[in-house]
Amino acid sequence: MAASVTVKEMVDQFDLKVLSGEDGLNRKLTTSDLYRPGLELAGFFTYYPAERLQMLGRTELTFISGLPEQERKERLGWLCQDETPCFCITRGQDAPEELMEAAAENQIPILWTNNSTTRFTSKVTNWLEKKLAPTTTMHGVLVDIYGVGVLIVGSSGIGKSESALELVKRGHRLVADDAVEIRQTEEDSLVGHAPELIRYLLEIRGLGIINVMTLFGAGAVREFKKLSMVVRLEAWQENRQYDRLGLDEERIRIIDTEIPLLTVPVRPGRNLAVIIEVAAMNYRLKKMGYHAAQSFTQQLSRSLEEGDELD
Repeated sequence: MAASVTVKEMVDQFDLKVLSGEDGLNRKLTTSDLYRPGLELAGFFTYYPAERLQMLGRTELTFISGLPEQERKERLGWLCQDETPCFCITRGQDAPEELMEAAAENQIPILWTNNSTTRFTSKVTNWLEKKLAPTTTMHGVLVDIYGVGVLIVGSSGIGKSESALELVKRGHRLVADDAVEIRQTEEDSLVGHAPELIRYLLEIRGLGIINVMTLFGAGAVREFKKLSMVVRLEAWQENRQYDRLGLDEERIRIIDTEIPLLTVPVRPGRNLAVIIEVAAMNYRLKKMGYHAAQSFTQQLSRSLEEGDELD
C-alpha cells in the first residue's frame, strides 16, 4: 500500500488557514511533487497532473485576474478534478471567487498562507518527502559507532543485543533494538529509527528489558541514524570459507539502496563488540581512501616482483 498523508495533517503541520472545503480535509496527498498550473490556466490541460498539491502564487493569480470572466470560470473549474487533493494560495493573496465556487462543488480544500511561494514549496516538499518515503522494518540492532550507522542482524539469540550493550559501554550510541524502522529519505540514503514504544530499550536474555538512556545517560542514545553498513552475525560453520583478507565486499539491498554487508562468524572467545567497532573504523578509513587489504595485496605483489627480478 502506497504511503499517503491527509490534507488535514499538512494543515496542522504548517498552521494553514482553510478558506473553504473543510469536508475535504481527509483527501490524501500521495506524491511529494507540487504543481503550479501555468499552462493549464492558459488552456492546455493535456498533461495536467491533478493528483499533486496545486500551488497558486502571485504569478498565477495575476494571470487569472486578467482572464475574461467566462474563461476564468471554465479554466478554474477544469483545475478541480476528483483526484485533486487541495489548492494552496501563497503570499497572503485573495482566492479567486470562481475557484472558491468550483472547489466547493467538488469539496476540494483551499488553503492559505502568508509565506512566499518558493519558501512554502521548499518546506512542504521536504516534509512530504519524509512522510511519503518508502519504509521497511528489519529485525536487528542499530548502533552509532564513531558516526557510522551499523545495523547488526542475525538469527534470534545470536548475540546482537549483548554486542550492542557492550558497544554502549564503550561509549557508542544505541538507536534501536529488535525492530528497526528504515526509510529511504532520498536516493542511496537510508535512515533508521526505533518504534516509539521500544525507543531507548534494550532486551538482554536473562536480564530482561533495560532503558539505556536511564542507565547510561542521554549521550548513550540517539533517535535516528543514517545506515552506512550491515554486520550479519552467524554461527561459525567449520566447512565454510570466510573472507580473511577483506577484498571481497558483499552488499545488501534494503528498499532501493545497496550498502556494504560484513558477515562475522560467532564462536566462543570472539569479542563481537570489538570486531564490530573495528569494522566501523575500517569503513571510515575506506571512505577516506585507505583500504588495508588492497594495500597489503599491492605490497605483496611488489615483493614477489622484486623477488623474481633478483632470481
